[in-house]
Amino acid sequence: MKDKYIDLITQTYEFPQEEFEVIDDELYFNDIPLMDIIKQYGTPLKISYLPKISQNIQKARRWFNVALAKVDYRGEYHYCYCTKSSHFEFILTEVLKNDVHIETSSAFDLNMIEVLTENGQFAKDNYIICNGFKKPQYIANIAQLLSDGFVNLIPILDNMVELDQLDQAVQGECQIGIRIAAEEEPRFEFYTSRLGIRYNDILPFYESKIKENPKFKLKMLHFFINTGINDTAYYWNELSKCVSIYCDLKKICPELDSLNIGGGFPIKNKLSFNYDYEYMAEEIVSQIKLICDREGVREPHIFTEFGSYTVGESGAVLYSILQQKRQNDRELWNMIDSSFMTTLPDTWAINQQFIILAVNNWDKEYERVFLGGLTCDSHDYYNSEANLNAVFLPKIEENGLDYVDPNNDKDADIQYIGLFNTGAYQESVGGYGGIQHCLTPAPKHIIITMDEDGEIVTKLFAKEQSYKSMLKILGY
Repeated sequence: MKDKYIDLITQTYEFPQEEFEVIDDELYFNDIPLMDIIKQYGTPLKISYLPKISQNIQKARRWFNVALAKVDYRGEYHYCYCTKSSHFEFILTEVLKNDVHIETSSAFDLNMIEVLTENGQFAKDNYIICNGFKKPQYIANIAQLLSDGFVNLIPILDNMVELDQLDQAVQGECQIGIRIAAEEEPRFEFYTSRLGIRYNDILPFYESKIKENPKFKLKMLHFFINTGINDTAYYWNELSKCVSIYCDLKKICPELDSLNIGGGFPIKNKLSFNYDYEYMAEEIVSQIKLICDREGVREPHIFTEFGSYTVGESGAVLYSILQQKRQNDRELWNMIDSSFMTTLPDTWAINQQFIILAVNNWDKEYERVFLGGLTCDSHDYYNSEANLNAVFLPKIEENGLDYVDPNNDKDADIQYIGLFNTGAYQESVGGYGGIQHCLTPAPKHIIITMDEDGEIVTKLFAKEQSYKSMLKILGY
């Protein structure tokens, strides 16, 4: 009878996969032996595997450039990284190795770009797409960077008032964009995005406020789909409407030449993930060209803004099972050595699911469990893998019910688990380096790269948060 954990995984999914394989009953993530990492650093532990970032950028760039060539598309493709997905220096350093552009959402983003430019990592002629609602400091920073020679900084108007604010702050000419207030999916609690300008207002606004203003040139039309790029009737309908607006605007605005199709590619959140990236890129490009040809308008340059797709699959979080508790005849709780609410806030904030796998003991029988975090909040748990609607892990022996110390080498049978593709948003949403729920400390964080010989290189980015640093934040 095949009742081992490895049997469950191999019979349920196509396994091993590109990022995952099992050697000697232990899990490898992108060829990294996770048990070796755990032995060196302990748990809880956050991992950032930087090579995955460059791999994903190059894949997307290839898909779109091939798509352009197939239909003889006359515009260019530009890859932008959404900084809000992860602002860490080591992330931006890896991203910018690939000669990409940046999309921002706040004033401090532009201060960060100044530092990157001073360090020689970002060129002043790269595109900076300034999205988001703009408070006075954001407007001031935009004006400052324009005066400093960032010639391809493009503020995207989120509302019509922002044009007047920019007019007062900016000296000299400025390229601008307009964000369309896209309609949301029917399941949303509201019909139209709070961000952007309504479809019906865009052409009149251009005619009355932008067309005769010598300071501004309308360069870009921008639309963003909150649910990302998916092969659904809703997505294709919104794209079609956006391209149609672009064509109408292009006919009266010759300098308009760029379309920003905000909303990113999805990332793998389950082992059965199946998404045809190449098909989607080709279909997007062909749809844009088809509509432009029909309207007699030259195709626009295509900009994408990929955040989660860029960094999400570079991240993982590793935990130890501290204790197993049977609370009733059906619910068996495995208590982890951290908190889901603080280390993976999306799991409770938006019910986000990630790939979850055992790191060791793949040769043991499996059992259904609930995973509990350390805080006293009833929502600090994880109980459902995306495909199985449950969590299955190697069975913990009867003598494993007592508390174990994951930092004690004598506890040879400790069960370790990993949640994968967690690299986007979790630190910023969770308040990195700050006060966490129930004063749960932030875990250690390591960076993994490859040297010139292809050897794994690990670096400790941050130690586990200490009580002294917490008390200092709290004013003690």
